[in-house]
Amino acid sequence: MTDLTRRTLVSCLLAAGASAASHASAQSGQSADAPPKFNFEDVVRRARDLATAPYDPTPPELPEALSKLDFDAWRDIRFRPDKAFLGANGSLFRLQLFHLGHLFKRPVIVNTIRDGIPTPIPYAANIFDYGRTKLEKPLPVNVGFAGFRLHYPLNDPKVFDEVIAFLGASYFRFLGRNQRYGISARGLAVGAGTDAEEFPFFREFWVETPEPNAMRISIYALLDGQSATAAYRFDLQPGNESLLDVSVTLFPRQSGTKFGLAPLTSMFFIGENDHRVLGDFRPELHDSDGLLIHSGTGEWIWRPLHNPAQPQISAFLDHDIHGFGLLQRDRDFDHYQDLDLAYESRPSYWVEPRENWGDGHIELVELPTQDESNDNIVVSWVPKDSPEPGKPFTFSYRIISSLNLARLSPNGRTVNTYQTTGQALGSPEPVTPGTRRFLIDFAGGDLAYYAQDPALVEVVPTTTQGKIVRSFLVPNSHTQGLRAAIDLQLDSGQSTDLRVFLRTGTRALTETWTFPCRCE
Repeated sequence: MTDLTRRTLVSCLLAAGASAASHASAQSGQSADAPPKFNFEDVVRRARDLATAPYDPTPPELPEALSKLDFDAWRDIRFRPDKAFLGANGSLFRLQLFHLGHLFKRPVIVNTIRDGIPTPIPYAANIFDYGRTKLEKPLPVNVGFAGFRLHYPLNDPKVFDEVIAFLGASYFRFLGRNQRYGISARGLAVGAGTDAEEFPFFREFWVETPEPNAMRISIYALLDGQSATAAYRFDLQPGNESLLDVSVTLFPRQSGTKFGLAPLTSMFFIGENDHRVLGDFRPELHDSDGLLIHSGTGEWIWRPLHNPAQPQISAFLDHDIHGFGLLQRDRDFDHYQDLDLAYESRPSYWVEPRENWGDGHIELVELPTQDESNDNIVVSWVPKDSPEPGKPFTFSYRIISSLNLARLSPNGRTVNTYQTTGQALGSPEPVTPGTRRFLIDFAGGDLAYYAQDPALVEVVPTTTQGKIVRSFLVPNSHTQGLRAAIDLQLDSGQSTDLRVFLRTGTRALTETWTFPCRCE
């Protein structure tokens, strides 16, 4: 079944539903001429109908002029700000569109909703500035767009800054005040990190026209893919920390699929704990430096990210998880030295489920990369029991975009992670021969108090394999905390997960730091 045929089928089904609704409205005394207002249930209905139709992965064929655009030519096509949508009624939001071309060859439909009535935005050449890119022939009005973005007076009351963008597959990203794009989110992850990974895509959007001076906006989206369809509602509230509430109704197409819910995607190339790749004057290059988990038991877990030599998947089993996120904790420009890309201003994304998610695991995928242009990190929640066809699966969550999430961790936090197998010249104690030393800086909470008398604090390291030969603590006046040193011995071919936290008596003073180790 072609894409056009499937669209026609779904349109007919919706039309039949609308006719029935009109008949019921007439019987109840309501005017049959007044169409029902578009809402989230309309998107759910479309997703349900779409799930019953065969999946066609082939995107519509683009005009030749678009299919041949390279990156520079595509980037030169810019939306004209004076043509932005949504602002006619005094709304604080402005909608701009992305042009098709280069990597973005699958058209999406973008509708605006006014007074409950959705209206598709037709393509028109005069809403774009083509710069040096010339298209010889006019494009049809139904060619569609690659995606869209919303602008809002985020950093200055008189300036409309980009605040959220949907572009490519099911990817989206949004910003809070004084933030620069880095990490992204996805609508759904399917088989992430495997050869069978799928990339479902948003095929249609509906954007509510906000009331004048409204500080929130609602976006609906229809997702399609080989393994599932889904309806999404996004409620965005821009601010110092922008908030995005997400509601999802998922319709699986097949059994046994590994779905990753609330997936986040980021980049980690080099960092303080991973200098495997050398030759760049910049000391660190990453959009996120660690995974933070608030487990269902209340434990806070910090897992530093790294750029592995081979693909690596880590799982953290849990029940009714409280939250997880990819964080950029390091905010020191001196650690990045990049004047243009501003890695110190990349936001952290924190996911909070809005209901109990049951049994499952946080899955962290780390892929090797040779430069900072690749998003090689994916994290998501994978339910223990995969949703099954014929049973709509609903879930909701909030994503917070922030530059400082220190408030999340009630105790001390990890601020630095280092490792060495040689003599640690800056350490008061030599590295035990045949071991790898991990140095972990903990700060915050009550650690400044206990740093005055480290003898009151105990290092608690555990390992699933190998042997912890030595551990000790020293005060770190630069972080106003404590530095823990752990010497780990592994036999050739052994791998382990090392875990460390600090305590005094029976009271935990820090989050739990954890990291995978392998002896080659």
